[in-house]
Amino acid sequence: MSKEAVFNMKLEPELRDAFMAEAQASHRPASQVVRELMREFVDRQQKARDYESFLRAKVDTARAQIAAGHVADSAAVEGRAASS
Repeated sequence: MSKEAVFNMKLEPELRDAFMAEAQASHRPASQVVRELMREFVDRQQKARDYESFLRAKVDTARAQIAAGHVADSAAVEGRAASS
């Protein structure tokens, strides 16, 4: 993957110094560590959005089933569970 984009950001000097020291202690360039952090963030956000979509679909399905009258009371559910 080409590394042609430039990303500038402002941060506290203390944070920058601590970050640079930790990157050096891990024997990795700071830019590599930042790329890893960015990839992890993107992945985490995408997974959270996917999970939210999954839950929304489950809720929508349940609401549609309730609206169509496809429901069971707790006694029916307990009876099914007991017979399993």
